[in-house]
Amino acid sequence: MPELPEVETIRMGLAEHLIGRRIGDVDILHLRAARRHVLGDDDLRNRLRGKEIRDVQRRGKYLWLDAADPADDVAVVVHLGMSGQMLLAGAEAAEPTHLRIRAQLDDGNELRFVDQRTFGGWHLDEYADVAARRLPESIAHIAADPFEDAYDPDAVVKVLRRKDTEIKRAILDQTVVSGVGNIYADEALWRARLHGRRRTKAIPSAKLRELLDRASDVMAEAIVVGGTSFDDLYVNVNGESGYFDRALNAYGREGEPCERCGTAIVRESFMNRGSFFCPQCQRPPR
Repeated sequence: MPELPEVETIRMGLAEHLIGRRIGDVDILHLRAARRHVLGDDDLRNRLRGKEIRDVQRRGKYLWLDAADPADDVAVVVHLGMSGQMLLAGAEAAEPTHLRIRAQLDDGNELRFVDQRTFGGWHLDEYADVAARRLPESIAHIAADPFEDAYDPDAVVKVLRRKDTEIKRAILDQTVVSGVGNIYADEALWRARLHGRRRTKAIPSAKLRELLDRASDVMAEAIVVGGTSFDDLYVNVNGESGYFDRALNAYGREGEPCERCGTAIVRESFMNRGSFFCPQCQRPPR
């Protein structure tokens, strides 16, 4: 699943082109594309038709369009899954192979949801007020991310200190802090010189705060260059890849020398994925 910088790159591109646009007909082209919308495909199509897109918002890795007409205000929650893409194209442009949803816009363009692996999709959601922010009900349980006004890193440190779990697992928990995924967790841990298997309760508060700050830093840097693209599936609204993979210090660099000390980066299995770290700079716990 794309992490915060990739989703923010998509959000910014959508906001530039969609705010103020009105939705016309919506075509749902795959039976899984709107499966999370419990009232069915026809309800999603009919309820979206004629609505104006007032904003494009994000919390952590979760993206939604704020769509409204005089009688109805709804969030179009977009699940990108493993391969979802939100693309903008002229109505006359050739259709991508894995096009799942097409929404016509009043400027002659189309918003296209492309999803090769069909894990993603759209659904409509009502809003809930959570800590002074209006959020779709289905993501109201997700914690604030480091780029929100509501984010309080000192409060997150207190949550982490109360836990007794591996620190990498803790910062990947979207109910603790949202937006951090496997790539940026490894990068933040490398910058903070922490091994991902260190126990949270044994890490000093100052070190936990440093880790959170490094996570914010690395994600902010990734946003500037459009996120990290390890394959062709992670692209912005124009189909372009991000470039942050060229600046990674740990993730995906097994066997390469650490940029800090020269020791070979190691990969170990973690939650059916991998963790990458420097065994010299990030000493594993005993």
